[in-house]
Amino acid sequence: MPTTDPYAPDNIFAKMLRGEVPAHRVFEDDVALAFLDIMPQTPGHTLVIPKLAVRGIEDMPANAWGPYMTRVQTIAAAVKKGMEAEGLNLRQYDGAAGGQTVFHLHFHVLPRWGGEMLRRHGDRIEKQDVLKEQAARIRAAF
Repeated sequence: MPTTDPYAPDNIFAKMLRGEVPAHRVFEDDVALAFLDIMPQTPGHTLVIPKLAVRGIEDMPANAWGPYMTRVQTIAAAVKKGMEAEGLNLRQYDGAAGGQTVFHLHFHVLPRWGGEMLRRHGDRIEKQDVLKEQAARIRAAF
């Protein structure tokens, strides 16, 4: 059953899709946009959003999942390679009670290295030059 709350076209991710807000983009096509999280839990923390205006999992049309998840897979591989990670976490938070804070469907791709703890999301905003360098590494991995 789709979410009862309407999609808010003024959310930060919708603004990024329209080019109204800058982002360190690592991938974009007609299906998805991927960019670095400015409050990363780990270096190279990347968000993958569909180009469709969907609030959460239940709002995504069934026929759109395959193309979108193919992009998530491709982007995850590039993040892992570009950041020289040993592994990955793939996370999705759905609804306020599920921890979602931006109500546009998105997946978090978190590169991981053995023994490294994740930072808390929101602890700090990463420096722009660091994000720029990480985005370049990930783009080069495609």
